[in-house]
Amino acid sequence: MVLLAPLVLAGSWPARAQEVSLLIQRSTLAGYRYHQAPALAAALKSGDTLDLVREPDNPHDANAVRVEWQGRKLGYVPRASNAALAWAMDGGETVTARVVREDTPRRVRRRVVFEVLLR
Repeated sequence: MVLLAPLVLAGSWPARAQEVSLLIQRSTLAGYRYHQAPALAAALKSGDTLDLVREPDNPHDANAVRVEWQGRKLGYVPRASNAALAWAMDGGETVTARVVREDTPRRVRRRVVFEVLLR
């Protein structure tokens, strides 16, 4: 998990509303081969917006956070790093996610790397 502090800007710029996003996590998609990610991999592009959906009633993990792209289930936020994200989502925090890259190593297994941002 990567934590970055927001940047504070000071100076003579006029005051205006700013939207600040805080990168809270960079992960590899869990469950890639069990959901629709393999069929959609060619269409995924770096920067694509992903939807995060809480699954508090998931029978395998009460902190489950499903990752979707255009309404299709790609997989999950890895269990080892989903507790804080689930807590933030349950608390009403606005989180977004985006594809960073689709990692295609020489091995057969493919992976999707994504970032989670707090707004």
